[in-house]
Amino acid sequence: MATKTPDFTKTMQDMMKAFPMDTAAMQDAFKTQAALNEKMAKVALEAAEKSTEITAKWTKDTLAKVGTLSKAKEEPAEYGKAVTDFASASAEMAAENLAAFAEVAKKVQMETVELMLAAGKDFSEDATAAVKKATADVTTAAKKAAAAAK
Repeated sequence: MATKTPDFTKTMQDMMKAFPMDTAAMQDAFKTQAALNEKMAKVALEAAEKSTEITAKWTKDTLAKVGTLSKAKEEPAEYGKAVTDFASASAEMAAENLAAFAEVAKKVQMETVELMLAAGKDFSEDATAAVKKATADVTTAAKKAAAAAK
């Protein structure tokens, strides 16, 4: 004897009709998320652009110092001085550029925290509005069901 699986399609459709869903709230949440993503992408792209500028400048400055280092000297002692000067200049450039990278990271962190706080507020407001609307819809549906049952 074969067992037939019951079809709950009609039951599910009736249940979904009894508790209508507000798609506008979902659309608002999607728009809020899309706006947040756009702002986060802007922060990331600005940081990448600034980091690229720092790296390019650092490379250009280093190559200029290597050019100075590679010039022929008249006295052997001048080579030692040139290497010492290059090492000193390289250390100074490294410190400056690492500080510049740290500033970029700090700015990204601050902007990200600001965006997340604003997004949390927006999501909270959207969720509150959606819950209020859903509560009103469910109350209305329950009253209609109670009236129909009488």
